[in-house]
Amino acid sequence: MSPLIATTLRRLMTPTPILDELEARGLVQDTTGKDELRELLSKESVSFYIGFDPTSTSLHAGSLVPITLMARLQKAGHKPYPLVGGATGMIGDPSGKSEERQLLDKDTLARNVAALRDQLARFLQFGDAPNAAVMVNNHDWFEGCGYIEFLRDVGKHLTVNYMMGKDSVRTRLEERDQGISYTEFSYMLLQAYDFAVLARRHGCRLQAGGSDQWGNITAGIELHRKLGGKEAIYGLTTPLLLDSKGEKMGKTASGTRIWLDADLTSPYAFYQYWLNVTDDDVERLLKMFSPRSLDELATLVEAHRVNPAERRAQRTLAEDVTTFVHGVDLTARAIKASAVMFGGTLVGLTDADLAPLLGDVPSSELAFAELEAGVSLVDLVVKTGLGASRGAVKRLVAQGGVYVNNVRVTDDGKTLTASDRGTETMLVLRSGKKSYHIVKVGR
Repeated sequence: MSPLIATTLRRLMTPTPILDELEARGLVQDTTGKDELRELLSKESVSFYIGFDPTSTSLHAGSLVPITLMARLQKAGHKPYPLVGGATGMIGDPSGKSEERQLLDKDTLARNVAALRDQLARFLQFGDAPNAAVMVNNHDWFEGCGYIEFLRDVGKHLTVNYMMGKDSVRTRLEERDQGISYTEFSYMLLQAYDFAVLARRHGCRLQAGGSDQWGNITAGIELHRKLGGKEAIYGLTTPLLLDSKGEKMGKTASGTRIWLDADLTSPYAFYQYWLNVTDDDVERLLKMFSPRSLDELATLVEAHRVNPAERRAQRTLAEDVTTFVHGVDLTARAIKASAVMFGGTLVGLTDADLAPLLGDVPSSELAFAELEAGVSLVDLVVKTGLGASRGAVKRLVAQGGVYVNNVRVTDDGKTLTASDRGTETMLVLRSGKKSYHIVKVGR
């Protein structure tokens, strides 16, 4: 056996330590005790947690980084304790924020907590397996904790000097016009206590979170030690979701946030967001979010570099991330709808396939009886706003710029009838390359 083959076989037979795999995928920014943590994760199933504050009914695209880390750790045999901050959510984390968060009332908070629990359950395996995920809520241990009791038993263990040395606090203190309230200043104590409680009650040895959580995580390790914790516990942070220019990702060009809830951001719009990432970002994002092996991704990226116009890397990224968040069926519909927006055929598509476009493409309604009787194409194009006037539309037809269901029209005298529907109740008009309008045909 040649040395090369032998080396390859050994590499295939010896699994990469999960911490090294996570690092290779760009999912790790900092860790405490890296060598010890690598060994711990390699030799036993480790209970770990990541916290999510319920500031909304949905998590957003930026949350995918810690969610993906959590899912990968569970797949490697470790036990996740996703924490929804029913208590800390009442205060708001100052980390990475330049101003105080708006406090939520109890009803809103309860609604958000329930929604996030359901959402997180889509990404993790719950049930009876030894490493099945267990959802926890820090309101359960803070509800009966009195203020004096907390100050006496917890607050005395972390000095103000220690807390002021953390970036999340120091940055706000340096902004003298805004500053930081005592309420938000105390957040670090609360999150630190979460770690101590989960270490004691559930044997959690690891807390993970975004890089802006480093101060809170290390405070938890310190508090655990001062409260008499015997076992070593560790911290790990993920990078924030930034583009190659250092700007936060997760919003459209118009500033609309990309949510993980299909009712807030349609699967089609979600798919489009990832489809439109730049070449400078796509390889890094594929490594982070795609379930495909690093070897397969390397081959894909190389093919993309040879022919970037095909956007194979972006299409793979969009498909993989949308499948992770919304499932196979909704992703397939998003892909079909996306193909229509790039001039693809409507043959074989249904209303359900085009439905994802309705929130993103202008639409209007037309009575079935009116269409069945015959409607002038030129008049309909003007009515939908795709053409300024009958004369302008006729000139556009002559130039080959008017399409019905992505089929070019060459006759400016064409009359549309019920047989021209692209699906059961929809007809797609297009002017030029990118201006679309969906006509919904009602009975």
